[in-house]
Amino acid sequence: MNSFGRLYRVSIFGESHGSRVGVVIDGCPPGIEITQEEIEKELARRKSGAKGTTTRKEPDIPFLASGVFNEYTTGAPVTILFENTNVRSSDYNFRAIPRPGHADFVAGKKYKGFADYRGGGHFSGRITLGLVAAGVIAKKIIKPVRVSAQLTEVGGTTDIEGAVDRAVSNNDSLGGIIECSAVNMPVGLGEPFFDSIEALIGHIIFSIPAVKGVEFGSGFKAAGMTGSEHNDPFINKDGKTATNNAGGINGGISNGNDLFFRVAVKPTSSISIPQKTINIVSGETDTLEVKGRHDACIALRIPVIVEAATALVLADLTLIHNRGEGF
Repeated sequence: MNSFGRLYRVSIFGESHGSRVGVVIDGCPPGIEITQEEIEKELARRKSGAKGTTTRKEPDIPFLASGVFNEYTTGAPVTILFENTNVRSSDYNFRAIPRPGHADFVAGKKYKGFADYRGGGHFSGRITLGLVAAGVIAKKIIKPVRVSAQLTEVGGTTDIEGAVDRAVSNNDSLGGIIECSAVNMPVGLGEPFFDSIEALIGHIIFSIPAVKGVEFGSGFKAAGMTGSEHNDPFINKDGKTATNNAGGINGGISNGNDLFFRVAVKPTSSISIPQKTINIVSGETDTLEVKGRHDACIALRIPVIVEAATALVLADLTLIHNRGEGF
């Protein structure tokens, strides 16, 4: 499915080289101020242009097609559209020789050869425009909670610029680590078992193309800790703890401490280095040389998407927690 959320429900649509991509937000409360300029400001954070990002540049001008009147949400579904204007589809015919690590092979099989393969089609990171746009509104719903994310490592080093330079020089790609936190968190968000706060954040973060791992608080390090090391001692009656190994969550419910998790992003699949692979038509080994415009490190552009996705979960859980009381 391409929809997420219970009360703040987001549906994304479009293909990388189709006419447009967009998002529909159902259940958006009325009276939230929103402007085109606010959305553009957030979208600028995921745009290409910096070293290590694709040379494909799109204007990414949001068209507020419904649900907003006089710069306020009306309570009707909000539809936001973006046109695709800078495409080179001839670079993307990988039906006979699918790119290793990409969705070309599985998409061709699952959709019986009818999937739009241009630019990765519906599997492209371009579809995340809608998540970022929906996140702008979600961030207003969850105030005073504030979500922020930043890239902390690329290729296993904190020397991000140096790592990106090397990847570009080698015509290769690198992954990275993104850290995300939410401050001013209330106590009580999360609906265990299956809609626990970790389950929902994990669900939406893994929906972002190229994400391969999520860990909360101390994460995998917890497996090597003792209970006395991992437990977070309470230091006041509001639930504040001396440490935050739990990442701000107990029993699937926010405990009032900062929400904290880390995201692992894989290296971009499309690289310029020739790769030996299989031609699925002939069944013979072939050499794939990927052309086109690709990110050497897609992780550079993902922090704002992680922020938006987290805000979507927190907005939905806030509306569920305060059901009938407004936002």
